[in-house]
Amino acid sequence: MSRILAVWILALSLGIAAPVFAATVSTMDKDELRAQLGAENLVVLDVRQGRDWSTSEYKIQGAVRVEGGDLSITDGYDKGTRLVLYCA
Repeated sequence: MSRILAVWILALSLGIAAPVFAATVSTMDKDELRAQLGAENLVVLDVRQGRDWSTSEYKIQGAVRVEGGDLSITDGYDKGTRLVLYCA
């Protein structure tokens, strides 16, 4: 998992993350997420940084805030856990 994240971070820094990973990462809309909130195998990660997070009046209750964009915390979750990342 950490290798995938390292590749993703490298691709992001080179500006090629969206085309490279668009086909491999699924997305969901807010209604889909709302229907799944509270599910045992779902973890919502709030990856907003700085003012995007601190000034937002909208925060998903129970979401785990990812400080400094450190996605290595994802290594601590079971493979069966569905991780949802959201940002501004």
